[in-house]
Amino acid sequence: LGLRPKRTLRLVLWTAEEQGGIGAKQYYQLHKENISNFDIVMESDEGTFRPSGLGFSGNAKARDIVKEIMTLLQPINVTDVYDDADGTDIYYWMRDGVPGASLRDDLSKYFWFHHSQGDTMTVQDPNQMNLCAAVWTVVSYVIADMEEMLPR
Repeated sequence: LGLRPKRTLRLVLWTAEEQGGIGAKQYYQLHKENISNFDIVMESDEGTFRPSGLGFSGNAKARDIVKEIMTLLQPINVTDVYDDADGTDIYYWMRDGVPGASLRDDLSKYFWFHHSQGDTMTVQDPNQMNLCAAVWTVVSYVIADMEEMLPR
């Protein structure tokens, strides 16, 4: 679309979350000196089933901003903002005051596949994955394009 937000978006994919979060811890150790440049950290660790909204951790002012952003997702009916983001991969950042968000979605089939031989891309529903991608795209782009960073 040729869109460019005011600030940089960084997507990080790492492994070893199930082995004590060593990937997340290493990333934090390597980048914590720049923590003031991190606007929000977000994690998706509950699969890519039909999303319902975001869990959010941050102050009330930042929560109000995220709630307003989520109204943009009304056309796909994904507007809820739940208390508390969670996730091993974003824990260190949130502990140190960076606002955090975690995708909330329909977990009814999550443990059908989680950590099994059936845990492959072939069980993914492309439509549900697209909805999850839409949530992350809208939220991350709008936050990166705001005049100021999210309040801490």
